[in-house]
Order: sequence, then C-alpha cells, then structure tokens
Amino acid sequence: MKTRIGIAGYGNLGRGAEIAVMKAEDMELTAVFTRRDPAGVQILTEGVPVVSISEISEWADKIDVLILCGGSATDLPVQTPEYAKLFNVIDSFDTHARILEHFANVDKAAKESGHIGMISVGWDPGLFSLNRVYANAILPQGKDYTFWGKGVSQGHSDAVRRIKGVKNAKQYTIPLEEALSAVRSGSDPELSTRDKHIRECFVVLEEGADAERVEKEIVEMPNYFADYNTIVHFIDEDEFNREHSGMAHGGFVFRSGTTGINNENKHIIEYSIKLDSNPEFTTNVIISYARAVKRMYDEGQRGCKTVLDVPPSYLCPQSEQELIAHFL
Repeated sequence: MKTRIGIAGYGNLGRGAEIAVMKAEDMELTAVFTRRDPAGVQILTEGVPVVSISEISEWADKIDVLILCGGSATDLPVQTPEYAKLFNVIDSFDTHARILEHFANVDKAAKESGHIGMISVGWDPGLFSLNRVYANAILPQGKDYTFWGKGVSQGHSDAVRRIKGVKNAKQYTIPLEEALSAVRSGSDPELSTRDKHIRECFVVLEEGADAERVEKEIVEMPNYFADYNTIVHFIDEDEFNREHSGMAHGGFVFRSGTTGINNENKHIIEYSIKLDSNPEFTTNVIISYARAVKRMYDEGQRGCKTVLDVPPSYLCPQSEQELIAHFL
C-alpha cells in the first residue's frame, strides 16, 4: 500500500515536494493545502484536490504524512506543533538557534496526539547534521567547519520577504574563499561567523516603502543576519526577475582532526553538495524522510524526531537484502 502524502503550502518547496512524490513509486499525493484561494492554484498531479488550509482537519484520517512547506521565520513554529495534533508531519525548520525550542513544542504536541513530528529535514539542518555527527564520532579530537553557498537561502529569503514594505527578495550566502582555503590547508583557523560568510540581499520594495528602515531590519535581524557582514541592494522588479530567478545553492562540511599517541597524524573529512535547485533537492531529502516517518509510526514510535534518529535503511524503498547487495 502506498504512503499517502499531503502537502501544506504550494510555493517552491510545495512544488518540489509534488515532483518528488510523483517519482516515488511507493507514495501517492492525496491533497495539497493552501492559504490562497484553491481555485487559483494549479498543481501538476491530475485528479488531486487543492483544498483550503481551513479544511485540513477533515483530512486527518486520509493522510499518512503531511509535508509542511512553510517558512521557518513565522510559519513552522506555529504550524508544525499544530498539525502534529492531526497528522504525522515533517518540516524543514532551519533556524539552528531555535531547534531545541521547536523540538520541545513539537514533541509535546505529537506525543499527546499519538503522532510523529519530524523536524529540520533538508541538507542543513539535515544531511550536513549527519555528516557533523559522523565526523565527530570518528575524529573526537578536532574542529568543525560549515560553509554555505554560494547560493540562494530559502529561509533567509523568506525572512526578508516577511519584512513590511518588501515586495520580493532573494538572499545569497557566499563563503569567503580565504576561510575555505585555510580550513583545507589543515591549519585549523579560529573563524567567527563573520569570518566565514557574507550575506547579500537583493530586495524589491513596495511603493512608498522606507528603504532605510528595511535595510536596518535586515542587517539587525537576530538568528539570520545580525552576526554576518550583510550587503543589501534595492533593485526594481524587472532586474529582479531577469537576474535573480534561479535557486542554486550548495555548501561544505569539514572535520579537521588528529589521531596517534601524540596527535601526530592529521585528517580532514570534507563533504560537499552543489545544487541547481535548492527547493527540489531539499524536498527530495524530505520525501526520503517521510518514508521513514511512516515506517517508524507503524512500529509504534511517537513524538518529535530528527534525522539523527533515523537508520539509513529507513530512507529507502529497497529491501535490506537489496541495500546490502548494492550499497554496502
């Protein structure tokens, strides 16, 4: 029996999730939920209804896993614990500084309702988190380094778009090449947040908006921009559509460590990704973990989970024998 998937939100992530479900032979899309007028939302999957989010409770027994495609700044802190009362849910909450708080809220709601709420699934947090854990276990004496970009951060772009007076925005995270080179050299540099990246924003304002106020709100935004050197460009809509329509991204995770009686042997673990489409890659990760959510729920597990709780085999449709034969 196929896993029945619901999608809440039909922006870039929602469309990516739909495509990923279409290509997963063990899943089927049951419904797409939207805050917009459902009549104005055209999806790719024939015969699947688009439903007002206000009617979502009526689908509680028709969906195995609900994928939440809202933003981390304001949507997911409310939506994930709320919808975990009705469904098994999975989100891509990516505000690292607030993950423990989010975990506690979702865990309480999911345990009380008898569901699983899996949070912070994507590539960072998500795949990069796994690589940090593996590398720390293998090289306990060492240092971690994470770099993002160059690319479009969906969460940070969404946070800018939520500022009053902003019509549209894209935020690019750009690693500093000198910092990357220093880590790869094995010199174990001490790098602050500001030493590793710059953040560059391209913003289209609503007519009459105060550019000075908007820029101040961006560069001082806690958990997003306050700890970085941030550059803000105000551009018109034509330039935005012409120059900033792509969604590429990527990044690197390093663990630099030592072994030996006197720590005489140096080792560097590097994991990297390069993405043409950040939302499509992210939702492919989410769909894999939605498969795990269903399996864990069927086993009787409940409460909030993260990628750290999931055996790799639970992500795959293949049998244990097939995985061992082809990947081990």
